[in-house]
Amino acid sequence: MSKLYISMYHYVRDLKHSRYPEIKGLDVSLFRQQIEFMKEHFSIVTMEQVIDAVERKINLPENALLLTFDDGYADNYTFVLPILEEFGVQGSFFIPGKTFTTHQLLDVNKVHYILASADVFELVEDLKNEMDRYRGLEFDYAPTEELFHQYAVPNRFDIKETIFVKRMLQTVLPEKVRNMISSKLFEKYVGVTEEQLAYELYLTEDQIRTMKRHGMFIGVHGYDHYWLGNLEPEQMKKDISMALDTLDEFIDRKHWVMNYPYGSYNAEVLDYIKEQGACLGFTTDVRIADLQHDSPLELPRLDCNDYPPKSERYKELIE
Repeated sequence: MSKLYISMYHYVRDLKHSRYPEIKGLDVSLFRQQIEFMKEHFSIVTMEQVIDAVERKINLPENALLLTFDDGYADNYTFVLPILEEFGVQGSFFIPGKTFTTHQLLDVNKVHYILASADVFELVEDLKNEMDRYRGLEFDYAPTEELFHQYAVPNRFDIKETIFVKRMLQTVLPEKVRNMISSKLFEKYVGVTEEQLAYELYLTEDQIRTMKRHGMFIGVHGYDHYWLGNLEPEQMKKDISMALDTLDEFIDRKHWVMNYPYGSYNAEVLDYIKEQGACLGFTTDVRIADLQHDSPLELPRLDCNDYPPKSERYKELIE
């Protein structure tokens, strides 16, 4: 069979009893129910099986499904690993190199926790004021309302105000401005230091080592979790090279797997990772993968919210 369902996860935790219950994640009780459902209705496969299938060494079973986890959160070790082991299935974990080497909070997570702690409408006004404050000092970018009109576009998970905050602080504004504004908003709304949250949030090297020893697959998710498709070629290559160096112990440098942060990549990214030994790449394109027709470096994924008990949207994609 060439069809492959790929499920994408981020935060999986006991949301009700966590410090930030409004974070957009999957509650661990629902994760357990989901794995039970998948175990009953799909054939959960390993990354090694998918690689072999892409290379035409084996055929995947009917209703094959791969589990992927982005961003290297400690939740993966605390909540996910015990459940995967209980059901005897593998997860593939894609870890930004910066998270466990320098213990600095990634911009993507600053934004997540600001959004989980603030009223989004108040937050948008704060963000607009900060954008106006920095414009023209040494930074040049489009007028704030023009940017709001261009980027405040809702998607299937977020309202337009949330998307505006994410886009401004993840990629649109100059990196130095993003860092200054996000740190100021983080300090105002979140209630802990960035360093405290970073040490609490991410997997440690020892935890990654333990997960690999227990049969989990470790893959590459950039170093700084940049929108790789938006970077200048030299910065893109540097980020990926640093990611490969930091994950060297956990990957096969001649045969590794890429997961594009934010689903952002371009032809130059594809060419470079192929040169560096990547054999598979995962996007955020929402489809069921077809290994006969999809490029191995551009495999689509479904979100965990597309499966029961959250929804049955996965059925809408079955041809």
